[in-house]
Amino acid sequence: MLGSQPAPRTRLEQLVRQSRRTVGEFCEDFHEASREVGGRPMTVSERHASRWMGGRLGGLPHPATCRVLEHMFGEPAEVLFGPAQHGPSPDQRGGVPARETSGGHAEGDPRGTIEREVAMAATESARFGQFIEQSNVGPHTLEQFRADTMRIINVYPNRPVYPMFVELRELRDRAFELLEGRQHPAQSRELHVVAGVVCGVLANASFDLGWLPAAETQARTAFLCAELAGNNALRAWIRGTQSLIAYWDDRPRDAVELAEDGWRYVPESGTARVRLAAIAARAYARMREEAATEEALSRAERAREEVRAADDPGGMFAFPPAKQAMYAATARLWLGDEGNLARAERLAGEAIELYVADPPERRRLGELSLARLDLAVARLGQENLEGAAEQVPEVLAVAKRRRTDSVVRRLRQLATALQRPRFSSAALALDLRDEITAFCDAPQTPALPERAR
Repeated sequence: MLGSQPAPRTRLEQLVRQSRRTVGEFCEDFHEASREVGGRPMTVSERHASRWMGGRLGGLPHPATCRVLEHMFGEPAEVLFGPAQHGPSPDQRGGVPARETSGGHAEGDPRGTIEREVAMAATESARFGQFIEQSNVGPHTLEQFRADTMRIINVYPNRPVYPMFVELRELRDRAFELLEGRQHPAQSRELHVVAGVVCGVLANASFDLGWLPAAETQARTAFLCAELAGNNALRAWIRGTQSLIAYWDDRPRDAVELAEDGWRYVPESGTARVRLAAIAARAYARMREEAATEEALSRAERAREEVRAADDPGGMFAFPPAKQAMYAATARLWLGDEGNLARAERLAGEAIELYVADPPERRRLGELSLARLDLAVARLGQENLEGAAEQVPEVLAVAKRRRTDSVVRRLRQLATALQRPRFSSAALALDLRDEITAFCDAPQTPALPERAR
């Protein structure tokens, strides 16, 4: 025996049930009724129809939708989207009851027809005014989104990745749910900025966890949100993230093209262009295009001089001088000759000093580790095995707390470099390689967020 259905939440849901129609059949009937009303044929998905019936709109739908539903059920939209009622239902397919003409004019009187049309047009405009005034977002909601987003982007570089990923996904779902509803244009723009920022950080987190295809998907959605928000700083930052993903996915040419495409978006404020030029420099260097590398590094310096205001949002979206020095060091390492190795060592050392100068709770741990590995590789390239070995314990200590895919990849590259014939008989090189390999090959269990423990 079938269990009893829960009570209908709206008059619309009540009438659909009384007509013994499924949600899918209701959607088909809605499409046919829209043709009968005489306007443009309309469709509705089962998911959105369920939102109507569940009373989850926070107001009335579009006036054109209201006209179709009134035609279908013969009741005003205000009643249909109100609570369920007791008593017999009206004719399910009856039209809206005929209105009495004002002033007692006969149905065929042209003056009465004009008055009816004018009154109907005024009613429809009033209904549309009510529609556009409605919003599922208030100032407190946006303020909370801003606070949650700022907190995450400020602490992300200093925290284990997986718990932050879980929290970011929850925040993204909240933003997406609101964007499926209705709000004023300025509120929609701000929500799209929030969604773009959160998806951008999710792209970064997916990348840090080693899932590059997922990172690309998140970045594409983030860029779409930036487009809808009309925010150049976010557009440029996301293009940089897409370029970064391509770089680590062994597609340096794609990385260059994405970084150069992002250059056309002049940010309202901040360092997104500095980041784009620095990423391009690394990709050019990886392809051994020395002239293009030097031009991109110079362009990053000029872009730094042109920054007139702080990044908004800041946190991990800012590209500080420490990171610029670290990216320049990596580019010099790719070029690889004696002069560039010496410059890479100096730049990596500068980056480490700048990162260590940050307060411990704001220190960018993954970037600091990559700078230390750049320093190790630069020293190893200059036959300074002892100097390279100094950096490895520092990196492993941090990576045990905040493991990222890029740090693991660089550690593996260092282990490979330690296998070169000139180090094959050095006990220190053998010990370092074993220690690095043991760390990289150890199975990982992601830490859970505090509330999930």
